[in-house]
Amino acid sequence: MATPIESRTSLPEAFFEELRAILGDRMSTAEAIRQQHGEGESFHPNAAPDVVVFPRTTGEIAAVVRACAAYGAPIVPFGAGTSLEGHVQALEGGVSIAMGELDGLVELHAEDMDCRVQAGMTRKALEEHLKGTGLFFPVDPGADASIGGMAATGASGTTTVRYGTMRENVLGLTVVLPDGRVVRTGGRARKSSAGYDLTGLMLGSEGTLGVITEVALRLHGIPEAVAAAVCSFETLEAAVDSVILTIQSGVPVARAELLDDVQMDAVNRFAGLDYPVRPTVFFEFHGTDAAVQEQSQAVAEIASDLGAPDFQWATRAEDRSRLWKARHEAYYASLALRPGSRGWATDVCVPIGRLAECIVSTREDIDAEGLIAPIVSHAGDGNFHVLFIIDPDDADEMERAARVNGRMLERAIELGGTCTGEHGVGYGKKKYLEAEHGDALHAMRAVKAALDPQGIMNPGKVV
Repeated sequence: MATPIESRTSLPEAFFEELRAILGDRMSTAEAIRQQHGEGESFHPNAAPDVVVFPRTTGEIAAVVRACAAYGAPIVPFGAGTSLEGHVQALEGGVSIAMGELDGLVELHAEDMDCRVQAGMTRKALEEHLKGTGLFFPVDPGADASIGGMAATGASGTTTVRYGTMRENVLGLTVVLPDGRVVRTGGRARKSSAGYDLTGLMLGSEGTLGVITEVALRLHGIPEAVAAAVCSFETLEAAVDSVILTIQSGVPVARAELLDDVQMDAVNRFAGLDYPVRPTVFFEFHGTDAAVQEQSQAVAEIASDLGAPDFQWATRAEDRSRLWKARHEAYYASLALRPGSRGWATDVCVPIGRLAECIVSTREDIDAEGLIAPIVSHAGDGNFHVLFIIDPDDADEMERAARVNGRMLERAIELGGTCTGEHGVGYGKKKYLEAEHGDALHAMRAVKAALDPQGIMNPGKVV
């Protein structure tokens, strides 16, 4: 396995005594706990913090941050550990703030379709809280990520094409700034022209500007009717075109997930399914019974014109659940293609009109390098993911994967896209930001320096 990164801090005992005064025994310097909080679900080497703390309130986090500021200790917020670009690695040691005990529902306003949750609440836990309300939270990245982590990375997922990303579904935040001050951004109103958009600034900042402790969320009504369909195509181009034509036709499809033939093979084996091993789109439609029927018929006609006449429908809740469970387990299904391997997950996003070009070129690169790497795409918004199934100890294999990844990121930027649609930057994609943002990167660094002059917030990440 990859060699762990050693801590580079030397914090005095007085600092640890101050943490104990704040938290009691809810902190740990045990190696196993530190290692557990030194990585997410990626191939990046473990970089353990010096100490892990387990606060329960915003006030406790503020006190911890003030102590860190006084001693110059680096701070790394840690949610559910599902990140993929090295976001939670403590590259310079310091304190990992584990958010798991801040997992409560602060307030729910069903009549206004919004709620406020503590940052450590996970997506699935929120679903449980919303049962019986007629409401749901639509942002679905697949993993059972924490809501705070989803806000910090600007997450999106399978339903983005219909409901938007975290940026469209977060109304406000409670944030502990690097000096320990607590601020609340945004509000419950659906729009505001008052002042700078600090909520938007914090969304996607990956813990480099502050610690998000509470998140106010926009909720949506559960649709009257839901239908899902699986449609297989002869080529990747035809599969992508079916989604593009669906969007251009104004069909408000709720999900349009593209899996290439390698991914379909993996999903079939892992989930016990028997779909054709061809480029495949999983569609889902939301609305009234009449609207869902109309949407379904329109997409079926588009698919038929592109050489895929047969939809396999999933209208029962249990069938849809099985279908989307298989999609969400694509990561683990892919790893099962090569037992003992690790996954190097990467993503880009391009204008949907260039999606087929980018995916096909990437698939050709993967095959030319002799790699195992399934592709899955949130095709409705131009985002796609590649999962390299690799042995991190094989230097040649890692080099080949790096070549494909680099070409894919550069290609996406050249096509007017981005080096990451939803995984975030962490430290895995830092070197591509200048090509994407140019002089705007200097402005980002200026914001970082103004809010975090000591550079203690998740150092080594993003900018």
